[in-house]
Amino acid sequence: MFIQLLINIIAFYVTAYIVPGFSVSGWQALVVMAIVWGILTLLVKPILLVLTLPITILTLGLFTFVINALLLMIMSAIVPGFHVTGFGTAIIAAIVLSLVNMLLSKLK
Repeated sequence: MFIQLLINIIAFYVTAYIVPGFSVSGWQALVVMAIVWGILTLLVKPILLVLTLPITILTLGLFTFVINALLLMIMSAIVPGFHVTGFGTAIIAAIVLSLVNMLLSKLK
């Protein structure tokens, strides 16, 4: 659990560095983001995945990036020190975040 939290912190940091419009104001915000992201993906994401299952199947799973972007927008409203400028930025950030998270998880 701690390793996944650390992976999420690093992934958010790299994403904030790469994606313009995805900003984090400090390490405290990164830690809070990783914790809130874990809670949202544990509680909200499964509900959204079930509700959007037909669209997810039709898009061969690519709609999960839209779900992750929605979660990033929700997290932007909740976490102080974290800001996403728009939905397009959230989609790009969701893709980058997924790729970085996948690469870091392989190193684990």
